[in-house]
Amino acid sequence: MNSIFEKNNHISMSNSQDKLYQIALTLIPKIGDVLVRQLISYCGSAEQAFKTPIPKLLKIPNIGQVIAQNMQDKSVLENAWKIIQEADKQEVELLFYTDKNYPNRLKQLYDSPVLMYYKGKADLNIQRTVAIVGTRQSTEYGKQITEHIIQELTQYNTLIISGLAYGIDILAHKSCLKNNIPTIGVMASGIDLIYPYQHKNTSIQMQEMGGILTEQTFGTQPDPRFFPQRNRIIAGMADVTIVVEAAVKGGALITAEYANNYHRDVFAVPGQIGKSFSEGCNKIIKENKAQIFTSIKDVIEAMNWDMEGNNINKNQATEIDFSNFTEEESAVMSLLHNNQEMHIDDLAWKAQIHVAKLSSLLLNLEFQGHIKSLVGKKYKIG
Repeated sequence: MNSIFEKNNHISMSNSQDKLYQIALTLIPKIGDVLVRQLISYCGSAEQAFKTPIPKLLKIPNIGQVIAQNMQDKSVLENAWKIIQEADKQEVELLFYTDKNYPNRLKQLYDSPVLMYYKGKADLNIQRTVAIVGTRQSTEYGKQITEHIIQELTQYNTLIISGLAYGIDILAHKSCLKNNIPTIGVMASGIDLIYPYQHKNTSIQMQEMGGILTEQTFGTQPDPRFFPQRNRIIAGMADVTIVVEAAVKGGALITAEYANNYHRDVFAVPGQIGKSFSEGCNKIIKENKAQIFTSIKDVIEAMNWDMEGNNINKNQATEIDFSNFTEEESAVMSLLHNNQEMHIDDLAWKAQIHVAKLSSLLLNLEFQGHIKSLVGKKYKIG
């Protein structure tokens, strides 16, 4: 492996070596995001996972003979290095789930991607994030509502997330550019293949103050099975999802369903009865899967973003410096930072830490004054 770095010494060796093994783990056939996390948890690091003998690998839950054998294939390291080289060439940031710049909101989710490709300048861990999604066949009404929502959010220092698709998605992105709001386009293709192609110029503009993001590797063509996966990232990165227009079936409602499963707030703009692209919004409101959106005030009040005066940007809550915490402590602190309070069982599930170990970790954080324990085994930031 050292020969690989010697031939390519224009890239930092230490950083690249860590990233090499991390990326290689994701390339192992028959492995998924959950098992990658599990391997690192048991082995201590991605590099150590590759150096662990097969008999020991087989003792790890859900790591069978096929995956253990696949980990011996050295071609995954070669392919991982090609990805690092391509990322360097295209100025793409490779975000592994243990990296500081990886979206903390996604770290809370059991099914989030362990590796993402990012090109842009936006802070993916900004204090407030909103997903705006809807039908590809948007109406003039939908366009007006979308633009109005974006304009109203300008004072709240918010990152807007959508899917770069036709209709409501691209309207949201373009409105953000017009109003100087950072916006992220989450893609279902490789970061080098903008889909639809007609939105390429918009995506380039977005990278100046926002960005584009995907879990698909370079050269991946858009495929129907990738779009629901893309939608889970949109929902997972957002504090709140707003569905502007949607048919009874479609990507917008899939995003809303993911947001509900992640216990994130969902709003839907009500529409005229009988209109096809109002039916989806009206349906999820009726089924209590979304709160009714009548104005941006609904969102601000639900999210407790309402502050005195209009100088929102200068009054943001203090961000947490995770550099002094362990990986598990960071996961817990991030969860508590993004929620007012959480039960220990909910923390254990979302942080993927055994309750017994979590209890000790929480006690230590409480002794240090970082958190406070509440009645009923609940915790909050201290």
